[in-house]
Amino acid sequence: MIPLHKLEKLPRHQQLRKIEKIFSGAESRFCPGATVANNADELHYFSGIAQFLSHDPLFSQTARDFFVTAAELFRQAAAVENAAALRRVLNSAKHLLLAETGRSQADWDFIGGDGRPDPARRRVFPGIYVYLEDIRSPFNVGAMFRSAESFGAEKMFLSPFCADPNHARARRTSMGCVDVLPWERREFFAAETPPSIAETPAPQLSVPVFALETGGIPLAEFPFPQQGLLIAGSEELGVSPRALAAADASLGRVSIPCYGAKGSLNVSVAFGIVMQGWAQAIIMG
Repeated sequence: MIPLHKLEKLPRHQQLRKIEKIFSGAESRFCPGATVANNADELHYFSGIAQFLSHDPLFSQTARDFFVTAAELFRQAAAVENAAALRRVLNSAKHLLLAETGRSQADWDFIGGDGRPDPARRRVFPGIYVYLEDIRSPFNVGAMFRSAESFGAEKMFLSPFCADPNHARARRTSMGCVDVLPWERREFFAAETPPSIAETPAPQLSVPVFALETGGIPLAEFPFPQQGLLIAGSEELGVSPRALAAADASLGRVSIPCYGAKGSLNVSVAFGIVMQGWAQAIIMG
């Protein structure tokens, strides 16, 4: 770490960027359950930085007051042994410095321990499958992986024209779920494929089929199955006619009532709502 006396001599913008990086790195290390007491020297260093920032005349009074408080907390942290409180202060300091240097943190950059979900903690509902049909945005694909994993999907299937789950943007929004939720590319509803999931080259998926689409049964009334395949289609084009035919021949379509002027939702947001409704229906039996 750069000595405090050298840090103080840097141009302000460079100074704040370096301090932000120091606090960001510390936040990632002081995850819940981390030991604080063994870091007394580092905490003393943080206290000196916070004290220095509390005298910065270009900060608002609120920010200067915050750094006064932070300096005191850093001094006491080793004795108190409260990693959660320490991490919250580091997080607030980091965001103050980001704002002061004209930057902001993207939602996929938020730190959560080591950022990787623990596969051993997954609760899976057997037979709950998802089919993403031609979802072109890697942001949406990643977000849908995160929702599918969070609500217990057993496996995700992607059509050939879906964005790559390993694209950097998809991996960021998935928050590690691409690595723990099994997935594969599969074309279920190509023109040459019969419109029935039971007749595809995957007999183990002989389950009811339904589609997330407008004009269907409202979410609160939909008869979610204990096992099934949910189809979510392109935000621009919707679910393909071939896939809709398969859904209509099985459980049909589920829709989310909207009440605003826009009357529609981002596909990953709508998908998350439906997945939560499905998981809730399974739990309630």
